[in-house]
Amino acid sequence: MNQAFYTGITGLQSQQSGIDVTSNNIANIDTYGYKGNSVEFKTLFDKAMATTSSRSPVNSTTGVGATLQATPTIQKTGSIIVTEKNTDLAIGGNGWFGVRGRGTTMYTRSGNFSFDTNRSLVNADGQYVLGTLASRFDSNNVLTSKEPITKLGSASEQTSIKLPQTLHYPPTATTIASFKGNIGRDDKIQKMGATLIDKDGNKNALTLIFKKTVPQPKLGVSWDLTATTNSIGTVENPTKVYDKKTGVITFNEYGSLIGSTINEIDNNGAKVKLDFGKGYTGVVSNSSDSSASSSSDGLNSGELVGYDINRDGEVVATFTNGQQVSMAKIAVFHFQNDQGLINVGGANYIESANSGEPMFYKDADGNPMLGATVMNSKLESSNTDPAAGLTDLIIYQRAYDANAKLLTTSDQMIQKALQMHR
Repeated sequence: MNQAFYTGITGLQSQQSGIDVTSNNIANIDTYGYKGNSVEFKTLFDKAMATTSSRSPVNSTTGVGATLQATPTIQKTGSIIVTEKNTDLAIGGNGWFGVRGRGTTMYTRSGNFSFDTNRSLVNADGQYVLGTLASRFDSNNVLTSKEPITKLGSASEQTSIKLPQTLHYPPTATTIASFKGNIGRDDKIQKMGATLIDKDGNKNALTLIFKKTVPQPKLGVSWDLTATTNSIGTVENPTKVYDKKTGVITFNEYGSLIGSTINEIDNNGAKVKLDFGKGYTGVVSNSSDSSASSSSDGLNSGELVGYDINRDGEVVATFTNGQQVSMAKIAVFHFQNDQGLINVGGANYIESANSGEPMFYKDADGNPMLGATVMNSKLESSNTDPAAGLTDLIIYQRAYDANAKLLTTSDQMIQKALQMHR
């Protein structure tokens, strides 16, 4: 009868644990990134029973109940939900986002992030999302470095991501202007032109005027060349000439370029190289139809249009001049043993001795990488199956009732035995 008491008591405790775990799973059905727990039991103190044969089909042990052994985390990925916010993120594959608040670093699959009033990327609880910063800007929110991609630092170096609401992309002055085309052989004035960007980001005009030299050389063709740079004038601001140079450009008898005496011109304080090509690859002078084309480097200034997050977890800034720069990279952490992480509420976990320290996967060259894809405007839902959870809850409740009945029956049996002993 004592054995019945032990079995009933341990049964009540075990089934209550099952009810608690399952109830917590159901309560977090709407928690983004939540990973449910399953329940594992084990028997207590089996006692061997003698049997007449070692091959007897009868169970040769009797137990005194069961207890909770473990509540392993269910690692399957929850459903992916499409949202309308580009800072909502979901991880495609294994890994965890890192968030930090009050000195504690936690790991989560919940990616409902946003920018707070200080322009830091945070989760719904106001904890800072961790990552690596790349492109830099000064106190006036002007870019001082422009990175095409962000390379992850080490796992221990990850920091909060703070980005300005306004950001200025500084202009890049033109350094070279290239020309192609045919100025022909006829004795008439030919023109070519290009748009230049000066150090202040202004658009200026470069004009080339070709006029046949008098007299012409015995072999080939020679043209007098005038190159002028000037501002693009308006009624309020008339055109201003920055530089004007004259020289000669020569071609052989087949129209192939020999050379030019003008190779550089000033553009409001910035030197611009004039590239006429080589041989037949640039400017030529033959009897074919005239043509002209030009290209130049340099870039207008731009203002921030907005931020987006790509599949590599990079926060990319787009500007009105069409340029994009990588501002930061959101980290995706990995562990030797995900089951060793300790749940500290909802979808948040902390590391433990069993999980090992957070780490990054590395590519063939030993550089840290995400090891997963990051999907923006998407969230991972809880991986709890509500139908299965409710079914388990009913089973645990019935088992709890059965164990309670066992205790009641055992108590009645003991009372009857005591009455008989009297």
